[in-house]
Order: sequence, then structure tokens, then C-alpha cells
Amino acid sequence: MTVTIPSAGPRNAPPPPEDDLRRLLLIRHFELTLLRLFEAGELSGTTHTCLGQEYVPVALAPLLRDDDFVFSNHRGHGHFLARHAEPYGLLAEIMGREGALCAGVGGSQHVYHRRFLSTGVQGESLPVAVGAALSLKGSGALACAYIGDGTWGEGSVYEALNMARLWRVPLLVVVEHNGIAQSTPTRVQMAGTVAGRAAAFDVPHHRTASTEITEIRAELAPLVGRVREKSLPLVVEFATHRIGPHSKGDDTRSAEEIALAAGHDWHTRYARLLPELFDRLDREAAELVERVAAEVAARPLSVWERP
Repeated sequence: MTVTIPSAGPRNAPPPPEDDLRRLLLIRHFELTLLRLFEAGELSGTTHTCLGQEYVPVALAPLLRDDDFVFSNHRGHGHFLARHAEPYGLLAEIMGREGALCAGVGGSQHVYHRRFLSTGVQGESLPVAVGAALSLKGSGALACAYIGDGTWGEGSVYEALNMARLWRVPLLVVVEHNGIAQSTPTRVQMAGTVAGRAAAFDVPHHRTASTEITEIRAELAPLVGRVREKSLPLVVEFATHRIGPHSKGDDTRSAEEIALAAGHDWHTRYARLLPELFDRLDREAAELVERVAAEVAARPLSVWERP
């Protein structure tokens, strides 16, 4: 079953509140700083940024409650910072420094902090989210799981949806559909649609192509409320665009494809819409993340990272 709410279109949507802009820009500069730190050789391993997709978790943030569980994935820094404005702890975790969220053992992809859990294993979080949602039945809380279009190649997704519908659990599945699974375009690796696959399990589905935060919230608020009240799963699909590489430098898309994605960037649009306010907030966010990076880099290694 597909749930559709008519959209007024982004031209009629009011600009996002200042707090939302601050959170968007915090995530943007956090991600850009991570790429810079890797280029400078100050980080090891890998990381996956959400450049261009920051608006998704920021739009959802006020629709989620403190007693909800949030399950993230390998591209999860924005999911975390939209829920917990704790850039010091997150960067310390990625850099393996004191003050890290998980003592530096989780790194970029595996974070556990106050009902927020992320994993780098595709499809792993959804069955766990179903179990969490089952434990939340009747409480009004829900489990929210972020996955990508590439995750629909995992069998665990379908086992989880089957159980979620049979058991009637309050599960919100957020699909960030950016059209490419690492280096493989979705059109050549996924048959059918996300809506069709959800329908196979009688799970309601809603798709939005909007990147306007206020519009997205207006669309999703009653649907998320229904997940809580009726204890039923829901798949929300965002048609979004990744403007950065898959991880820290491996972008296999053509220059034209990258330019097309960049044309949908909220950063450019809001900078034109609110020039003075946006410019000030952008500078403040850049300065904040610069301070965070300098302070965290000066900390000793976490106990688990020491030689």
C-alpha cells in the first residue's frame, strides 16, 4: 500500500527555522572536515560522508522522540548529529581520542550512544530494529532505521519487513535513495521499485522528492504518528542526491552525473534564499567545526588506541 500526500512544491514551502539551518551546516562542515583530515593524513581507515543528504535526518529530527531507537548505517554522521549535537564526541570516536563516544573502538561506522546505533554492514540493522520495535509496542515509541537503495539487495531486508508486518511493530524505515550503490547505479542492480517491494509485505510506503525541510515534515508528521498509534511499519523513501564520493575519494560517476547531483544541493538554494542569515550561520558552523577538530586532535589517544 502506497500512502501519498499531495505536495505543494518547494516554491511554496517556507524556509527552514534557524535551528535547522544550524544543524544542516554543522553536519556539512563536519563532513567536509573529515575529508580534509583524511587528505592531510590525520585519519586512517575510511569514512562515508552524507554530503547533499543532510536535510533528511534534520527534517525527521523533531518527529522522533527521546525514547525512540535510531538505527543508522555506514553513512551515518548526519543521522547522529541531527539527533545528538555532540560533534566533539563523534569526532573523538573517529579519531580514536579521549572523550570518544565508544572509547574509539567503533570509529566512523559503528557507534552506540543513547539509543542510537550504527553499523557498516548492509542490511544488518533492519532485523535488529524490528526486535527493538517489538519491545516498544504499546509505548508510543518507535524504531527508525536508515537504509539506502543498495541495501534492498540484502535478504535480511525482506525477512525484517515480513516480521515487522506480521507482528505489527512500530518501525519507520527511511530509505535514502540516491541512485547509486557504492559504484553501481541502482537502475542496473535493482529490479522493480521500493514501493513495489514494500507492497509485497503489505507495508505502507511514502515517497518524497522534496528537499524542503518544512514541506517534508508536513508530509511525514501524520504518517509517523500513525506508526506510533497503530503500531504498523512504514517505509519512507527519499529521492535524494549524494554530492560527495562513496567514501573518502572513490567516486566513479561522470562529471555530468556529479554536476546533476550538485544541482539539487540544499546548501546552494538556501544560500540564495537567505543570503545574510545563511552566510553568518555558515561561517559560525565552519568556525565551530574547526575548533572541534583542533581540540580533539590535541587530546591523547583513547585507552584502546594507545600502543
